[in-house]
Amino acid sequence: MDTKHIRNFSIIAHIDHGKSTLADRMLEITNTVEARKMKDQVLDQMELERERGITIKMQPVTMRHKKSEELYTLNLIDTPGHIDFSYEVSRALKAVEGTVLLVDSTQGVQAQTLTTLNLAKEFGLTIIPALSKIDSPLARVDEVKEEVMNLLECDESDILLCSGKTGEGVRELLDVVVERIPEPTFEVEDDFRSLIFDFQYSNHRGVIVFIRTFDGSVKKGDVLRFSATGRKFTALEVGIFSPEETPTEKLEKGSIGYVVTGIKQAGVASVGDTLTYDKSSLTAYDGYMQPSSVVWASVYPESQDDFTELKQSLDRLQLSDSSLSFEEESSGVLGRGFRCGFLGMLHLEIVTERLRREFDLDLTVTLPSITYEAELKNGKRAVIYSPIHFPDDGSVARVFEPWVEIQLITPSEYISAIMQLLYEHEAVIGVSETFGDGRTMFLIEMPLRELMRNFFARIKTASSGFASLSYSIGDLRPADVVRLDMLVAEELVPAFSKVVSRRRVQEEAETMVDKLYKSLPRQQIVTKIQAKSMGRILSAKKLSAMKKDVTAGLYGGDITRKMKLREKQKKGKKKMQAHGKVNIPHEVFIKMIQSE
Repeated sequence: MDTKHIRNFSIIAHIDHGKSTLADRMLEITNTVEARKMKDQVLDQMELERERGITIKMQPVTMRHKKSEELYTLNLIDTPGHIDFSYEVSRALKAVEGTVLLVDSTQGVQAQTLTTLNLAKEFGLTIIPALSKIDSPLARVDEVKEEVMNLLECDESDILLCSGKTGEGVRELLDVVVERIPEPTFEVEDDFRSLIFDFQYSNHRGVIVFIRTFDGSVKKGDVLRFSATGRKFTALEVGIFSPEETPTEKLEKGSIGYVVTGIKQAGVASVGDTLTYDKSSLTAYDGYMQPSSVVWASVYPESQDDFTELKQSLDRLQLSDSSLSFEEESSGVLGRGFRCGFLGMLHLEIVTERLRREFDLDLTVTLPSITYEAELKNGKRAVIYSPIHFPDDGSVARVFEPWVEIQLITPSEYISAIMQLLYEHEAVIGVSETFGDGRTMFLIEMPLRELMRNFFARIKTASSGFASLSYSIGDLRPADVVRLDMLVAEELVPAFSKVVSRRRVQEEAETMVDKLYKSLPRQQIVTKIQAKSMGRILSAKKLSAMKKDVTAGLYGGDITRKMKLREKQKKGKKKMQAHGKVNIPHEVFIKMIQSE
């Protein structure tokens, strides 16, 4: 097929603005998916995505659309909307020529809309603005149109109106995609070069790479090479997504599809690598910027027998989620495990949930933390990934922590409640300006540790769900923080250690002790629960021991029989108190990680 009949585009939007529903209608209108096979969120193939109603992984699909008696191939990449998965969005945008910027007509332009829009502009993409949910009784079409016109400096006629629910305006949107988005360009026709924007792993077929073909074409049996590793292989199958993997004779220049490699080792394929013919003379693409982990947490198998299985599971998961990073570590209490890096709190939650569901693993996950840099009194500088390695208060000269730059958009009536919240989270407010219909946009700077302290949920509560925010990682700044440890039966539990602000350490200590006191089941012995920081115990509670009436089975006889049994029980308890260990169930670790 000639490239003039190919259009590559994505849909970008804030979370829950209707991307997946709009994609469903597009698949329906173009007859890509038969009506009997149609279901909601058809491109969201993960069980977790369907449960939560959010897109976690980008998903490509090829559609055929007829306009003016000519048949066009439309390659769509559906992208996630949550800020944690913006790396997925950036990869998708590099593989297309244009994008549909979808704005919910009931909510207007949100913070994440601005972030993804800036990415699209940076890549020089053609942007088609569209308003979704126009059938809703809460739709504010005229006001939101005004916001989009100001944002893109476009005319009202450039903005399309559609409804993913009813299908209204979707066919017209596809026509505009054909009209406005440019056809793919190429340099050469007789050589092959493509960009790997994603890949997955199959037990039977090995690594399957998702590619955007820029030059030439590729077919089954071609000998190909990964530019980064130099590894050669023969293509076992090539095809398109419709939305399932559908084999084709070949992938033409400008198209989007997949290549089955048959390679079953990890680390051979990488996102952003260039795939070419083995003897190709074309240069490799720059690829993608490496994602940097924002949140760290240690993951340990509940049974050390599962350590190898956990390593294999993380390797497998990394094949479908290239932004996950991990390295082996060991703990005296928890045994061998892995220190994992995540893009944010939602990413952490999704990955650990996938490990439990898809690989049937019982895990202990430590409290999430961020990276600190400590300047010690001996002049050395240390990078600290884990709270348990945070140096003692007396040995530290200065500590540095990462800050974030936040864009926050909120209706004006919630400003006072949000201001209080910003003060509690040590935020510094920069610029504030009116934004659209009775809304204000704030540019804020804040320590990353405070953003992790349930800030997203608290902002949503304070604004009744109307505020939105997006963030980017800023610079390192001096921090006034200390390590807070939890002791159970006077034994340190590394999984519960965390680094907190010095001004909040007492409050945090009391909260942690109270939470653990409520979560921990009673033991055979009296269990002390203590929070320790700066060399002293800041908060403590005692969990009383389980009681058993050892005389319940006795009847009649002398009282001394009962006294002997009670004395024996007392001695046993005393011995247990001296040598007994407290078993902390898996559920308690989960409750401690979850936000209050």
